[in-house]
Parts: sequence; structure tokens; C-alpha cells
Amino acid sequence: MVCLGNICRSPLAEGILQSKLDNTKFIVDSAGTSNYHIGNKPDPRSIAIAKQNGIDITNQRARQFTKQDFIAFDIIYAMDNANYNDIIALADNDAQQSKVKLILNESFPNQNLDVPDPYYGGDKGFEKVFALLNDASLKISQRLSPIT
Repeated sequence: MVCLGNICRSPLAEGILQSKLDNTKFIVDSAGTSNYHIGNKPDPRSIAIAKQNGIDITNQRARQFTKQDFIAFDIIYAMDNANYNDIIALADNDAQQSKVKLILNESFPNQNLDVPDPYYGGDKGFEKVFALLNDASLKISQRLSPIT
């Protein structure tokens, strides 16, 4: 899960998807394309909306996306087109590029929509982002862990 600063959207996406998958079978992580907030906790508003929904993201710490992430992860979800393009620019080959996807394409196929950055908005923006990411994460979890 990748956004710009790794304090608002991607920590929420990480926490939400982790809550829907078996953590003995899947590793979910998040990062930012920038180095603005390395080592910081998620934004207090992200922590609050996650907590309201029974998810604890307080132990997360912001980190910057690196080329190593192409090796470590099978799927890399970008929160928006700008970060998608920044991630793609770091890829060394087509195989790495093919791992990068826009998360909202899970809910709105082929529409290439951005998860809005709630940083400069109020609490309602974080609620909207949570709802968008929760829906996308549900679809991801259903595909990765189908009921048999």
C-alpha cells in the first residue's frame, strides 16, 4: 500500500487489509513515495477512524518505498495516479511494473480513480477514505482468500 507520505491513506489501507486476511499467510505493509514522515506514526485522524472501526494502526511507522519492495511484494497498490507513476518510474523491468496497481480499480475496474488525500481536510475526508479503502480491501481479500 503506497501513498505520498505514508501517514494517512496507506496506513489505513494496510490496517484494513490486514484485518481481512490471515496474517499467517499474507504480509501487508505500507510505504510512501516521499521521505517526509519516515519513522512517524500515522496521522491521528487515520488512527482515530481506524480505531472507530476496530482496527489498531498505532504501531505502524512511516517508511519510504524502495526498489527492494518490488522483490519483497507480489502486489503493490498505489493510492493515486501520481504515486502510481512515481512507483513505476522506479521499476527495472516489465515484471516489476506489472505488480503495481491502483487500489480503487478493485472497486471501480479500469477507472483509474484516486483515493483522495484527506490530509488537508477534516474528519469527513478520513471517513470517506476509510469507506473507499474498506470496499477495495474487501474485494482484494475475497479474491486472495476465497471461501472454499
